Amino acid sequence: MQKQIQIPQVEIREVGRIKEITQGIVKADGLPSCLYGQLVEFNDGTKGVVIGFDPNEVFIIVLSDEPDIKIGDYLKSASELLAVPVSNKLLGRVVDCLAQPVDDKGSIPEVDRYPVFRQAPGIMERDPISEQLSTGIKIIDLTIPIGKGQRELIVGDRQTGRTSIAMDTMINQRDKDVVCIYCFIGGSQSTFEKIIHQLVQTDIMPTVVGVCSSASSSPAEQYIAPYTAAAIGEYFMHQGRDVVVVFDDLTKHAWAYRQISLLLERSPGREAYPGDIFFIHSQLLERAAKLKAELGGGTMSFLPIVETLQGDITGFIPSNLVSITDGQIFLNNNLFREGFKPAIDIGLSVSRLGSKVQCPALRELSEGIRLDYLQYREMLRLMRLRTGLSKEAQAIIRRGKVLEELFVQENYNPLALTAEVALFYAFKKKILEVLPPELWNKFKQEILPFLCKKYPDLVTAIENEKTLTDIVKTQLDVALIEYFKKKKAKT
Repeated sequence: MQKQIQIPQVEIREVGRIKEITQGIVKADGLPSCLYGQLVEFNDGTKGVVIGFDPNEVFIIVLSDEPDIKIGDYLKSASELLAVPVSNKLLGRVVDCLAQPVDDKGSIPEVDRYPVFRQAPGIMERDPISEQLSTGIKIIDLTIPIGKGQRELIVGDRQTGRTSIAMDTMINQRDKDVVCIYCFIGGSQSTFEKIIHQLVQTDIMPTVVGVCSSASSSPAEQYIAPYTAAAIGEYFMHQGRDVVVVFDDLTKHAWAYRQISLLLERSPGREAYPGDIFFIHSQLLERAAKLKAELGGGTMSFLPIVETLQGDITGFIPSNLVSITDGQIFLNNNLFREGFKPAIDIGLSVSRLGSKVQCPALRELSEGIRLDYLQYREMLRLMRLRTGLSKEAQAIIRRGKVLEELFVQENYNPLALTAEVALFYAFKKKILEVLPPELWNKFKQEILPFLCKKYPDLVTAIENEKTLTDIVKTQLDVALIEYFKKKKAKT
């Protein structure tokens, strides 16, 4: 009987040797067949990623804070590009730039692996964006509507409420089967923990994935983090789900990439940024999409955040991102100091999709509101120069003050569609203009509980149909009359 010969398993890998190490950047020789984005492994098990090469050496970023490697050590290439494990079990968890858990809740089962530097969906894979992403922030939903699959930049100075807008948007997705991914880049760990605590308090955390790469992480980890968040989002998008990804913030991401590029001795350009800084952000943000129905019909919306210095939106990184995205929400420092919160400057904010994505009810109510508010702000400037005002000017100011009061909104308190419809329906009917200012805020707070208690069928009709039919308008008229009769009887 012939004896069977067992052939040993042989793994063939390219091996290189470290020539130089500089603050997380490794230069090595060998690896002649390496690819950009390919994974490599050092002797101590630390992972690295190929970020460039020339005929003589390979440039690698190390995905660790304090790697135990030294010059002369060998490294081997992996047979794959950098990919992260994904599964539905990521929901409610906090992970690092390699999608490994950092919340002390145990390991996360792996279902699939998605490449970090995945190519954006092509034009034939996309459908036109047609559905609104409701933020629950009145000034955005009415004047700067965002669509599912859109990229809307949030831009402003520090401490003007940029992160609060993104958090309100995430909180408003509660009970809507929308996956939210919060990618934190380059900030303090305590700030990230406060944000996660707030998400836990508002019961939205079970549908949130946190991707954290704080200031204590290496520049390489901060550079990889937003691409990892996008890869996780693509996993859920390909399941046919709606996804919202927040990048907080891409200014620090650009700083990390600039540091890496300078250590690689690449030629610096404007503000010492490398020449491909525009490419790395466009490569990331183009991955937002609304897929065709045959591909699942999922959507992935991006809310990148960028920081300005003294309101200068013409800075290098802000202007780059404005040109890449489909609109921007600009937060004005002066408005913030005046107490108008969220401090959104409607004049400089825009959504390039506009009313196309709004539901019919909001589209009808938002008509002319932007112009009314801008006329009001212009009239306020003229009041500084003149004392006497015409009746027309006084009417504009009165209407503008009502609108300003309606737009003011507390943090972490997104509104339901019914509340937005009721408030701005009353505004359109010019009901609030004849009331004393002290009643405006009470009306904002009391109208939704009143409708839910007295007219639950009307609330259901607005939430489901999202259209101001004649029946809905008649019921709203009756409800508002009853509400103000009760208020008058009490006074």
